[in-house]
Amino acid sequence: MYKKVVVFGGGTGISYLLKGLKDFPLQITAVITVSDNGRSTGKLRKEFNTPAVGDIRKVITALSEIDEPIKEMVEYRFHTSSDLDGHAMGNLILTAMLDITGSLKKSIASLSKLFDVKHTVLPISEDSSLTLMGLDKDGNVIEGEEQITKAHHKFQKIYYKEEPKVLPEVLDAIADADLIIFSMGSLYTSILPNVICNEVKSALKETKAPLMYLCNAVTQPGETDNFTVSDHIKLLNKYLDFRKIDVVIASNTKIDKKIAEKYATAEQKDPVKIDYAAIESLGTELIEDDLITIEDNTLRHNSLKLSALVFNYLMRN
Repeated sequence: MYKKVVVFGGGTGISYLLKGLKDFPLQITAVITVSDNGRSTGKLRKEFNTPAVGDIRKVITALSEIDEPIKEMVEYRFHTSSDLDGHAMGNLILTAMLDITGSLKKSIASLSKLFDVKHTVLPISEDSSLTLMGLDKDGNVIEGEEQITKAHHKFQKIYYKEEPKVLPEVLDAIADADLIIFSMGSLYTSILPNVICNEVKSALKETKAPLMYLCNAVTQPGETDNFTVSDHIKLLNKYLDFRKIDVVIASNTKIDKKIAEKYATAEQKDPVKIDYAAIESLGTELIEDDLITIEDNTLRHNSLKLSALVFNYLMRN
């Protein structure tokens, strides 16, 4: 029987992980944040009063077994002077399905069947008005996921404007899981939006599954400046309340000097350092490897290598 894995995340990070993880004998449930209010997703949320669909689209594409040209079509963004400008084709399809079925969960299931996805994709909630909030270190309240990302502030608290109703299937998946994974991605807008739900916290308290964090390779401007691996873990532990991160996977890749300088100057991002003693003091197991590759002059995790580490951990536990 396949091991059951629940992966929490959003944005590009979880999609890169799932591209590799789907090739292993695992039963995957991907749980996606739906509070994004930027770009195509934000326009569709405003016009159709729906949860965010953009990250869900990326995950379905990543898990799909269909031919590459069809995946490219789903990810295609219109470049035009009309109202279609900036919209991703997959976002429009998901929104149409949502309008037809009246349920984001059913829309995802229909699209997953059409695109030959053999795993389960779930939104954290079907609440259409889900709004992420941030209280920064200076006491300013920032409303909206896009605004939080663009603010480049240090935050003392991330929370929802109204407590979301978590999908029961998400809570069931947590209860049945052999491993819970928090994917790489923005801590504040991709990972924490899952963790701050009270129902998820309660479910994580009860599950016997280990909690694994896949640490980011670089820092996020304003939000996680100068963060080490242990700093990422501490922040997650703070919001988890009842549970702590059991194991972290981090990259020890020696990043090319020119690439590092490009990230530091153009994007204000620096490599996340592994601080061994601090990680050990947290009681967190460290798994490290050379995990970073360069695609189009951009740092990416080697999805297959990362997924192999996840699978090997599962097999020995």
